[in-house]
Amino acid sequence: MQQGLGEFIAAHRGRVGLVSLTAPLISNLSVWGNIALVPQYHQNKPEREARAETLGLLGRFGMEQVAERRNAGLTAEERFCTMLLRAAMVANAVLVLDRPFSILTTVRAGHSLADALRKVDDLIAETHIFDYSWETERYGGLDVAAD
Repeated sequence: MQQGLGEFIAAHRGRVGLVSLTAPLISNLSVWGNIALVPQYHQNKPEREARAETLGLLGRFGMEQVAERRNAGLTAEERFCTMLLRAAMVANAVLVLDRPFSILTTVRAGHSLADALRKVDDLIAETHIFDYSWETERYGGLDVAAD
């Protein structure tokens, strides 16, 4: 599975927004800083503008109150949503979810994942989920590249 994921990322270089334990949040940045980093770096957005945009996006998840927290102070769901928003900030993003239930450790069913994806649907061009074949039932009909 990791080889297939690596090949997919290489084929879509520059557009991939990766949500994975192999691409963790930056521990010394706040939630808003982790998300705003993408438009600040790739689009040269001023900090104030990137922060305002990020706070609006956190509002989609009802997470404005965690904007100043760092990775260690987040729940699994807050961490996943932060990683999802960071990935969705890539322009014309090809969102890649690498074994999302390894991040969403307290979630048992895919409907929570589908709800989160709907909240950022306008920000992303396409979504691809990579997971093990024995996990596919958890996704409840979402397409999963399984190995």
